[in-house]
Amino acid sequence: MPPASFEFATATRVLFGPGRLAEVPDLVRALGGQKVLLVTGTHPARAEPVRAALERLGITSTSFRVAGEPTVDTAREGTAVAVEARCDAVVALGGGSALDAGKAIAALAANGGDPLDYLEVIGRGQALTKPPLPFVAIPTTAGTGSEVTRNAVLGSKEAGVKASLRSPLMLPRVALVDPDLLEHAPADVLAAGGLDALSQLIEPFVSIRAQPLTDALAREGMQRSARSLRRAVLHGPGPTEREDLAIASLFGGLCLANSGLGAVHGFAAPLGGMLGAAHGALCAALLGATLEVNLDALRARAPEHPALPRFRELAVLLTGQPEARAEDGIAWVKDLVQALRIRGLRSMGLGDADVAGLVSKARAASSMKGNPLPLTDAELTTLVERSM
Repeated sequence: MPPASFEFATATRVLFGPGRLAEVPDLVRALGGQKVLLVTGTHPARAEPVRAALERLGITSTSFRVAGEPTVDTAREGTAVAVEARCDAVVALGGGSALDAGKAIAALAANGGDPLDYLEVIGRGQALTKPPLPFVAIPTTAGTGSEVTRNAVLGSKEAGVKASLRSPLMLPRVALVDPDLLEHAPADVLAAGGLDALSQLIEPFVSIRAQPLTDALAREGMQRSARSLRRAVLHGPGPTEREDLAIASLFGGLCLANSGLGAVHGFAAPLGGMLGAAHGALCAALLGATLEVNLDALRARAPEHPALPRFRELAVLLTGQPEARAEDGIAWVKDLVQALRIRGLRSMGLGDADVAGLVSKARAASSMKGNPLPLTDAELTTLVERSM
């Protein structure tokens, strides 16, 4: 093994624990916020206690609702609202869509220009030059880990893909994770989010950029997900399950931000643009086949690769069986996906005629760079076909 060499970056502050939502107004005031853009998800009423608490401290707020997964147009509209209201801080409360939109808006409001000036893959990829407006991220789901990542994923209807607006400057000033916010989450949201979080723990663990800090977080997060996700979805999330899922999601965000991802997310980005399906559900549909194809490729072409023994460790962590083989871990993942009633890609709208174009788009996705080894077009096609 080569000598360890790595970087680890995250939000300036991470606050975790039940009931910590009440701390938001004081946090905003400490950041100098007086006029806040309050970015919400599909249900803005969930942010009403935060809005009222901000008002009690004399902090005004303007609301911006993100109804679906954010697009380039969403970022433009939200930025215009923030600039017109002269907002000096952004608070996002919701799922990954609200958090990504909030991150993008905070960056664009401070830097000016259009999202396409800065977007990867489909934009000009320019670097941000100014720090974003102070940004507080409050997840109400347990999946994306967006509260501790340095990018915002935006869809483009014209290009039919999703791409990232990315910069170290975009790491939130505060990530506040309150597990109590998961108490009333619908089962399908817990399932898709939880499997997204699990993939964001697994992919960095076998990534070519794996490193000791994220390895430790991934191991802990996978064990918490393995013991609580199924029970939370099928029987409801009690306090233990809420804590486990929130930590798994948070740790997944920390892992992906510092060690990259792989083919699951390499495909999920273009699929989201093509199908309009929820990101977490796409990742869940892809996870089992991606592990299978990667394992076969490593055994066939890179038997000395340091990622290969990690597939057996994955199996031990997920199944809790010390003698588990790599195949047992993959079988465990597939069984979980089936138990949580995740649909295949075909039922989400992917047709046989779409596969070749999807493979081409996935190969160009930034997430694919972290995969344990480059997959051939034949392997990528097999991966998609097994996920249908």
